[in-house]
Amino acid sequence: MGLLMQTKRILLALTLGVLSLSAIWVGVNSEVFGQKIQGGKGTLFIGALPNRMLVIDESTEKIIDEITLKTGAPRLVQSSYNRKRLYVLNADMEDIEVIDTSSRRTIDTFSLSKGDSVVRIWKYYIDPLERFIFLLSRSATKLVDRFEIGPLALVQYDLKQHKVTNSINWPEKVEPECGRILFSPDGELLYLFAEDILIYDTNKLEKIDIWEISQPVEAGLGRLHVSENDCSVDVANEEPGFFTNLFTVRDPLQDRWLMGITRLNLLEKSMDFYALGPANEVSFLLAPGRKRAYGVLSQIGRYEFWTFDLDNRKLHSRKEFLGRPRMELQISSNGKLLYIYEANDTIDIYDAATYEYLRSIPLDADMRGDLQVVPFQ
Repeated sequence: MGLLMQTKRILLALTLGVLSLSAIWVGVNSEVFGQKIQGGKGTLFIGALPNRMLVIDESTEKIIDEITLKTGAPRLVQSSYNRKRLYVLNADMEDIEVIDTSSRRTIDTFSLSKGDSVVRIWKYYIDPLERFIFLLSRSATKLVDRFEIGPLALVQYDLKQHKVTNSINWPEKVEPECGRILFSPDGELLYLFAEDILIYDTNKLEKIDIWEISQPVEAGLGRLHVSENDCSVDVANEEPGFFTNLFTVRDPLQDRWLMGITRLNLLEKSMDFYALGPANEVSFLLAPGRKRAYGVLSQIGRYEFWTFDLDNRKLHSRKEFLGRPRMELQISSNGKLLYIYEANDTIDIYDAATYEYLRSIPLDADMRGDLQVVPFQ
């Protein structure tokens, strides 16, 4: 009996030892031999209910400030090209609030609604020089016996004079939910993605050219389509004057959709496309340095990280992970971490190299709007 008890104790000790070594190995593996993998020295900004913007130090992953929004709950959050300002659309889709990322304070608010006319803003696009903001919007005017609904319009708003300077009707064939607009580096040209790319002079908001990307990229293939799995236009890590993203093309011989990466040179109106394989519902986000890009495949009960090797023009790797039914992806300022956020009260952190879950940043409320990463300046 004594021998049996002694044997059990030895087995228990060995088991605990193995578990301890496993835990140590997991910690070593995820934190690179005891050193915590950090995302950089930037600042994270994320909207939160009821009417706040939370400020997080990227190096410590701690909330260091809180901005009370004057216009109410946030709906969308975008940053200026130089990352010095945030533009926050409120939940009513009427007011935009401008926040200085250095002082972390509201410096401006504006709305197109006036009197009996309510103007709802669907999306907005910020001029690189911040002279203008272009608002995809629709008006509803209360009359005596009815509401008069205006057309879906792209409105040019002067940020200094606080007034509308120009307006055009939104192209009928372009879905407003996935409307993409880019600018030339000097802000003089606006590129609106339709079946082709419509080019406008931003000073007069007049169409001056059409870039016919609807033509087949090569014989035997169909035309290119910008992927609609992620309709955001994040150019934070992009080279000025270029746009890199996933495009799809129809292969008529095999009767299938192919997915590939296209790099557009806006000023020269040229493109470079290479196929990766069958089309998938994966997002695309360019990483710092533009050597890699990351995406998330989100299907019911199936979530995957994807890494695109842009230098070698191929899919680097993909791996399943425990995701969320609704989630968004952001990349740390140094490109070493992946942030999963949205529809929860935590920002989950993963190792970009291994996809391993590392830890979470707890928040005290559900998030609203896009997570903005402002590098150390």
